[in-house]
Amino acid sequence: MNDWPLTLMAVHAHPDDEATGTGGVLARYAAEGIRTVLVTCTDGGCGDGPGGVKPGDPGHDPAAVALMRRQELQASCDVLKISHLETLDYADSGMMGWPTNDAPESFWQTPVQEGAARLAELLRRYRPDVVVTYDENGFYGHPDHIQANRITMAALAMTEELTPKVYWTTAPRSMMQRFGETMREFGADGPEPDPAEAAAVAEIGLPDEEITTWVDTSAFGGQKFDALAAHASQGENIFFLKMGQQRFTELMGVETFVRVQDTTGAAVPENDLFAGLR
Repeated sequence: MNDWPLTLMAVHAHPDDEATGTGGVLARYAAEGIRTVLVTCTDGGCGDGPGGVKPGDPGHDPAAVALMRRQELQASCDVLKISHLETLDYADSGMMGWPTNDAPESFWQTPVQEGAARLAELLRRYRPDVVVTYDENGFYGHPDHIQANRITMAALAMTEELTPKVYWTTAPRSMMQRFGETMREFGADGPEPDPAEAAAVAEIGLPDEEITTWVDTSAFGGQKFDALAAHASQGENIFFLKMGQQRFTELMGVETFVRVQDTTGAAVPENDLFAGLR
C-alpha cells in the first residue's frame, strides 16, 4: 500500500473554472475521503470588475479584480471542501484575440517548460493518483485553457516516476444539445449567433460514444451550484446561475471525461475516476 492518501489533482486556468467543469467530482471525492488538490494557473484579472466593468474599459483594474477573484476562489474551495489550493498566479490572458494575449507576463506567453516545471514540483509533492485538465483545444479554444493542457502534459512527461490516471474534461454532444435548449428556455441574452458560430458551438465536446468516463455527481449539485455562486463578481458571465439549483443539477449532475493515460487497465466506459485504484 502507498503511504500517501488517494489524491485527485485538477489543473484549471481561472478562478471559477474549478466549479464549472469539475465541481461535482471535487465535492464527491472530498466527501469520500479522497484528498483534493486544485491548481489554478492564472489570477483571473481579465474578469469583470466591480459593477460589471469590462476588461479594457475605464475603471477596470486587473490587480484589484485578481485580488477579488482570489477571495472568491477560496470561498469556492471551502464550499467544495477542497483540501489544498495552489495558485500559479500567471496573468490572465483574456479570450483568444484580445490584446492581453500578447502581454509578456500572460499565461499564454509563458514558456511551456517554465510552467510545466512549476507544476511538476506540485505533482511530486502531492503524488496524485488522478490528474484532470482540459483537452488540447482547452474545451472551447480559450488560450489559458489550452496552455493549462500544455503545461500539464509537459509536467507529466517530466515526472515519469509518477503514473496517475489522466483525464481531459469534455461534454457529451447530447448534453450540449440540452444546454442549448435550456439557454433558449431561459432567454439567454444576445443576438442570434451567425451560422458559423452556431456550427462551432455544435462541435464542442464529443459524441457520447467517445466519452470514457461518466461520473454521477448529482448528489453534490447543490455544492457545485454554490461554488459557482461564490464567484459573484462574474455572475453576469455565468449563465448556469440563472436556472436555479434544481434545473442546474438536472443538467449538470453528471461530469464527463476522456481518459488519456492509464496503468490500471480499468474497463471503459467507467463511472469512477478512481476505478482500478481502490
